[in-house]
Amino acid sequence: MATTDLITLCVLVFAAAVLYSMVGHAGASGYLAAMALVGVAPTVMKPTALTLNILVATVGTVQFVRAGRFSWPLFWPFALGSVPFAFLGGSLALPIALYKRLLALVLLYAAYRLFRSATGTREPRPVSRPVAVAAGAGIGFLSGLTGVGGGIFLSPLMLIMGWADVRRTAAVSVAFILVNSVSGLLGHLSSVRSLPAEIGILAGIALTGGFIGSTLGSRRLPSPVLRRLLAVVLLVAAAKLFFA
Repeated sequence: MATTDLITLCVLVFAAAVLYSMVGHAGASGYLAAMALVGVAPTVMKPTALTLNILVATVGTVQFVRAGRFSWPLFWPFALGSVPFAFLGGSLALPIALYKRLLALVLLYAAYRLFRSATGTREPRPVSRPVAVAAGAGIGFLSGLTGVGGGIFLSPLMLIMGWADVRRTAAVSVAFILVNSVSGLLGHLSSVRSLPAEIGILAGIALTGGFIGSTLGSRRLPSPVLRRLLAVVLLVAAAKLFFA
């Protein structure tokens, strides 16, 4: 990788790790967008995003659990449905052209959710376990297939349905992302051979950003301006993937 491309990628990965981890995400869609912008090969993108996701989601989970935001009863039904289907999705290798189009749609959705972030101000209500398991299964499969952790789908669903407030949603989402990312990577374990030589540098940067973001996120939420700036990056990356 050229030095200028690596520097650009490091800056974007750090920004994604900070901003996403503030809201209980691990940044996979941001990492994928960053790699798309600098022209990383599609075969490298999925395992790299999942690897960085695992690292950042581990830090985020610890931070939100320590802050007392995590809810095991809310988490486990979603995880029960998602883990096997994330493994199944991770085991499938789509044709490169189809993968790029599908990933572009995922990035577009992520950008939309950043522009239209739900506030989650209404009183939380319980979720039916069968519904949670079914939702987790669908999100898990798409997560494993595309290389995202699923937080961009789970957290808006939880807020829209009123199943949790903003910070409990963030805490449950980051743990959900962690188990999904591990399962998705295990589903296509051979893909780790495609990890770039710079993975150590990217991992260190993502961990640093994830620590900063999750520490702040357990206390305050990022401003709408920052979310919308990140959404613009996702839109540009989605356009590049779709029209390339």
